[in-house]
Order: sequence, then structure tokens, then C-alpha cells
Amino acid sequence: MFALVTRSSRRVGLLIGAVALVTSIACQANGRTLESDSSRVGGPPSIPRVDTSTPRRKILFAGTSLTAGYGLDADSAYSYLLQRKIDSAGLPFETVNAGVSGETTAGLLQRLDWILKGNFDVLVIESGANDGLRGVEADAIRRNLIEAMRQVKARRPRALVLLVQMEALPNYGRAYGTAFHDAYIDVARAAKVDLLPFLLDGVAGRPELNQGDGIHPNVRGERIVADNIWRGLGPVLRRRAGRPLVR
Repeated sequence: MFALVTRSSRRVGLLIGAVALVTSIACQANGRTLESDSSRVGGPPSIPRVDTSTPRRKILFAGTSLTAGYGLDADSAYSYLLQRKIDSAGLPFETVNAGVSGETTAGLLQRLDWILKGNFDVLVIESGANDGLRGVEADAIRRNLIEAMRQVKARRPRALVLLVQMEALPNYGRAYGTAFHDAYIDVARAAKVDLLPFLLDGVAGRPELNQGDGIHPNVRGERIVADNIWRGLGPVLRRRAGRPLVR
């Protein structure tokens, strides 16, 4: 009797283990997007491998709570989603999120010393959203951003600097919105940097794509944000990858 019970227990244990394994694999496949097909049992990788013989170049994202990923898990912030796109493209870059909630263009200037201590090849600046919420004059935003660009280029002349287009909410009127929009074009032209698409294009003003505050994207909205940035960033990184890395 003892031997019979033992054999039956073993069969049950093996059956439970097999069910648990199948359930685990199914949950992983259905619950999240796999980062690489190589994680699938028996499946060949379909995503290009990054060349590990050369150092991965860092992309530093300096910005507001929109960059920090306010209200989202870390792996849902757009910088993380961009890392997946970068890896899928086989590009030798690594994203670093340096977003700070509540930051203004004046605040960006105040922490530039800290930002410039970092080791990065590309700097993406998303700033001004909080200025717009407070109705800060477009001229002040323009001056702050131009000064930020000047300091970055003076201290890190070989770094690639990109500026993200931002837009003002409509509650301050059309004249302010136009001046706010044009300030970014002026800064990009004066500093000779690439201007990336509006961060919240297709997301701003759509309740189903934002959190309860109506300002910060939810998980669905953040995927669109990542696509917006990738439209401008992707081609730039492909060109940058073909150049030697110089510190």
C-alpha cells in the first residue's frame, strides 16, 4: 500500500509540475510582449542582435514627468519602450531616463551640471510642458532652452543633442500657443539641433489615452508617445551608429 501511494503521488506531482510549466509559459506569452523570440522554447531569434564587440552608446533623456513616466511602471515609460525599438533595430544604444517631475526650462538649467556629469553620446531634451501649464512667456522659454543648448555644446561638443517639440494647452489662447510652438523651432534653428516631433501628438486631449489627470499618458498613450519620438530618433540613431564613438 505504501509503495502504491508513493507511485501515485509521484504521478500527481509530475502532472502538477507539467501543468504549472505550461501555464507559466502561456501567461508570459499572453501577459507581455516578449523582448526576443529567443526566449521562446525552441523558437529561433528573429530580432537582430546588437554587436557587443563595441560599447553601447548611452542616450540620456532629460525631461519632465512626461519623460519620467509619471503614474506608470518603469517598463512602460517611453524611454524603456524606445529601448525595445532600438534593440529590435540592432542599434548599439542604451537609454537612460533622467526625467524629473515638475521641472521647468529654468529648472533644467539649474541641473545641467548634474546632467553633464553623465556619460552619454546622445542627449534628448524634453522641457517646457510645465512652463506652458504656468503660462511662462515664450521668450523666457526660448532663452532658457538656447542657454541650455549653449552650455551642453560648450562642455560636450561631440554629443548629439535633440530637442523635443512641445505644445501649450489651448486655455491661454491662440497667440500664446503659436508663440510657444514657434519658440522650439527658433531654438532648434539657433542651436543647430534636430527637432523631434511633438511628444504628445495623437495623445493630448484624448481621455482614453491619458491618466485621470488628463495630462499624463496611460500605458496605451505611452506607446504612441514612443512611436512619435521614434519617428525622428530612429533615423538619427542609424546615422549616428555608423560613426566612430569619440569621448
